[in-house]
Amino acid sequence: MYKSYSMELAGRTLTVDINRVAKQANGAALMHYGDTTVLSTATASKEPREGIDFFPLSVEYEEKMYAVGKIPGGFNKREGKASEHAILTSRVIDRPMRPLFPKDYRNDVTLVNMVMSVDPECNPEIPAMLGSSIATCISDIPFDGPCATTQVGLINGEYIINPTMAQKDVSDLQLTVASTREKVIMIEAGAKEVPEDKMIEAIYKAHEVNQEIIKFIDKIVEECGKPKHSYESCAVPEELFAAIKEVVPPAEMEVAVFSDDKQTREENIRQVTEKLKEAFADKEEWLAVLGEAVYQYQKKTVRKMILKDHKRPDGRAITQIRPLAAETDIIPRVHGSAMFTRGQTQICTITTLAPLAEAQKLDGLDEFETSKRYMHHYNFPSYSVGETKPSRGPGRREIGHGALAERALVPVLPSEEEFPYAIRTVSETFESNGSTSQASICASSMSLMAAGVPIKSPVAGISCGLVTGDTDDDYIVLTDIQGLEDFFGDMDFKVAGTFDGITAIQMDIKIHGLTRPIVEEAIARTRAAREYILREIMLPCIGEPRPTVGEYAPKIISMQIDPQKIGDVVGQRGKTINTIIERTGVKIDITDDGNVSICGTDQKMMDKAKKLIEIIVTDFEAGQVLEGDVVSIKEFGAFIEFAPGKEGMVHISKIAKERINRVEDVLTLGDVVKVVCLGKDKMGRISFSMKDVK
Repeated sequence: MYKSYSMELAGRTLTVDINRVAKQANGAALMHYGDTTVLSTATASKEPREGIDFFPLSVEYEEKMYAVGKIPGGFNKREGKASEHAILTSRVIDRPMRPLFPKDYRNDVTLVNMVMSVDPECNPEIPAMLGSSIATCISDIPFDGPCATTQVGLINGEYIINPTMAQKDVSDLQLTVASTREKVIMIEAGAKEVPEDKMIEAIYKAHEVNQEIIKFIDKIVEECGKPKHSYESCAVPEELFAAIKEVVPPAEMEVAVFSDDKQTREENIRQVTEKLKEAFADKEEWLAVLGEAVYQYQKKTVRKMILKDHKRPDGRAITQIRPLAAETDIIPRVHGSAMFTRGQTQICTITTLAPLAEAQKLDGLDEFETSKRYMHHYNFPSYSVGETKPSRGPGRREIGHGALAERALVPVLPSEEEFPYAIRTVSETFESNGSTSQASICASSMSLMAAGVPIKSPVAGISCGLVTGDTDDDYIVLTDIQGLEDFFGDMDFKVAGTFDGITAIQMDIKIHGLTRPIVEEAIARTRAAREYILREIMLPCIGEPRPTVGEYAPKIISMQIDPQKIGDVVGQRGKTINTIIERTGVKIDITDDGNVSICGTDQKMMDKAKKLIEIIVTDFEAGQVLEGDVVSIKEFGAFIEFAPGKEGMVHISKIAKERINRVEDVLTLGDVVKVVCLGKDKMGRISFSMKDVK
């Protein structure tokens, strides 16, 4: 017998079935939100994984095509690798869950969310996020939950809680907020330049809803929760820390970590580690965890320096940004390029323009998102951090960073009507020491402007960090964190935006949530920083988009034709349009509403293609002068082709001013001639003349 629990959530019913399915998992919840159904499970290994110094959590969001009544496309009719949307949703579920597991827990934990049915009114991400929390809370897996997640939209100035898929498509804000009982633990947002105060208001509207959901989850846990299992702690022994401090005193460790150069600091830590290995050569059990112990010692040292002494490892002030530099056009022959450097973080972004036909087609569960014309791809090669490992394609981190930058830039892109191009930006990480995703946003803004993309406003991104003490009031917010401050700190709060407002947020934290004063200070700090970056660095480098696309970029002519004439332009089995393409070497795209895009690099050929299409869609009128090729000669006259599939006849009497006996005396096949339209003859046929051309 299973138990079922329900609550009203944003005008729809959320129902959770416990002990109905998947009873062999440590915890399982069958989630129903409207007609959307998601199975969420939590499982853990019985023993810790050997030889690791991290918590091995795996989160999966599985999109089943049957959920929307589709058979997967392609040759193999099974669901393949996870889509980018599925990976991004997994990351959003992972980020608020991970900090709530014990820090010394090393058992493998897998959270699986299987989307089995999709109601367009009820986004499956919501039950998946809540289901992961519920399944883990009722399981015997150690977990300091619950956490709850809510989405917020903004339409016509009104906040919408858990918007439908159709509402998300037109919303000025796509915000996801996760909370614990008292605090916000995760923020993810894309926005159309939403002001900071509106964003904070939206965050705490979501937080209020989350508190109601947590009360609902508490009731389920109270009735169905299992006792939490004991586990083997992987914490470093305290006596080892004491012994390390004897060999390497805190003052010596401060000197080792106090450097603005990553390589210098790493070499200092390597020497410290070697010194400790020699000191503990006869303590095998200590040597096994020495790497983790040194890491923890570094962490405590850095946190103490920042929190108590207000000293940062590279000597900067708390609000100071690392040295900045920007330049454009560093890569020849590409359509646009720019490089942005912040300290030891360096990103080069290349922009490529193509016809709209090159837009990415999406085959997912969202019926409102079938393609995208802007693609942002982020690459993080091993050389950027001085490491050696083979490239295996983009991992979840790269996909996540690319999506964040994409989300930040979409709101400022011109419409398809203004700029009929598909756009791809690729951010190559040349060097990395903290917040490469935000540097890629800065580089991409400049690269787009260099490529001649008329963006509404440049976008800059910056990240804030946090170090907390023993109380909620004991904390320091750091502007522009480097890698070390990210690793050892409590927060990575990334905000991108323009002078007018926020376009993207991503907040990762390692603690059990943030108070409102911290959130407000971080958002205020990032605004000041991005305005400085825009005003002092980016705009002096390139102040506005270039008036035209670059020399090597394809040029596009847009024209509108009568939709009823599309068939004439395409021709039988595409014969007409393919002939135009063969003759001119251009690419032609036609939409159902009659919008024609002609794309090419040779302006003369593009103009020719446009002229041919104009001739095809224009009805012949008296007095109209046309030029065409002689394609057929008969005894009574010649046939002239003005455009593929568009011909007219000149009677022998209309070829020359003087009388001629044979058409061949004046014309041969392939001749290019000018004619004037005389209107319709008595039979209703269009008549043309060569001799009457003025």
